[in-house]
Amino acid sequence: MPTEPLVDALAQSAFVVMGALTRIAAENDLSLTQLRVLGILRDRTLRMSELADFLGLEKSTLSGLVDRAVRRGLLERRKSPVDSRAVDVSMTAAGLQLAEVLQADLQRALAPLTDQLGADERRSLAGLLGRILR
Repeated sequence: MPTEPLVDALAQSAFVVMGALTRIAAENDLSLTQLRVLGILRDRTLRMSELADFLGLEKSTLSGLVDRAVRRGLLERRKSPVDSRAVDVSMTAAGLQLAEVLQADLQRALAPLTDQLGADERRSLAGLLGRILR
């Protein structure tokens, strides 16, 4: 079966992006999953159960990840104001600051690729990727 060029391009781009994310996470003493948690929570608060579902992790596994981030001052847990049985997780100011640094690092790491495109091409590619990822 011949390789579909789009699938091949998506896979190759995923490898490049994952390599950059893995390096950036390691440089900031984070696991790739911790980096994902920061990326997910930078613009929202989620219940622990929602975050576990989002990441495809067991709640017990996520609990350890969140504990470590709380100890580092990056995340905080609070009782949900809507459901007293639930726990919400959100970023602290330090977590948001680190997320900004990580985003800037990723932008710099991917600049050799993205800078090959004009502004209209970047907007178009972002729109197309957004559409297929919905």
